[in-house]
Amino acid sequence: MRAVGIDLGSKRIGVSLSDSAGTLATPYEVVQRSGDRQRDHRALKELVDEAEAEIVVVGLPLSLDGSDGPQAKKYRAEAKVIAKVVGIAVVVHDERFTTVTAEQTLKDANLDGRRRRQVIDKVAAAVMLQDWLDGRRDHSEGQQTDGS
Repeated sequence: MRAVGIDLGSKRIGVSLSDSAGTLATPYEVVQRSGDRQRDHRALKELVDEAEAEIVVVGLPLSLDGSDGPQAKKYRAEAKVIAKVVGIAVVVHDERFTTVTAEQTLKDANLDGRRRRQVIDKVAAAVMLQDWLDGRRDHSEGQQTDGS
C-alpha cells in the first residue's frame, strides 16, 4: 500500500512517499505555498495521483501534552479539505519532534544550513510517515496469532 506523507507548513509543504509495500518512507518533494490554498491542494493531488497512493497521512502538530492546540485544529481542518480534493483516504498522525529529528539527521549528514532549509520539510514528512508506517506494522503484528 503506497502512502503519501504531508508535512503542512505556512510557507512550504513537505511531501514523502512510501514504497509500494508500505514499509519505507522516502522524502519526495517540497511544495512552496502559493498563497492560494486551492492551488496548493491541486498540486498535492497531482503528486498523490502520480504516486498512485492509496492513503495520505497529514502530520498533526499536537501540543507537548498530546492535545490539539490552535495549529493542530487548523491542520485538521485543512486535512479534511485535502481529503475532498485528493479523493482517497486521509488520516492525521502526530508529528511532534519530526522536524527536530529531521534536522539532526541532516546535520549528521553534514548538510550546510542552506541545503538543510531546502530539504527539511520533505525529510520531516518522511520521518512522520515512517512513524505512521511503523505504527501500522507494529499494530498488525500484535494482532496476528500463530494458531497455537
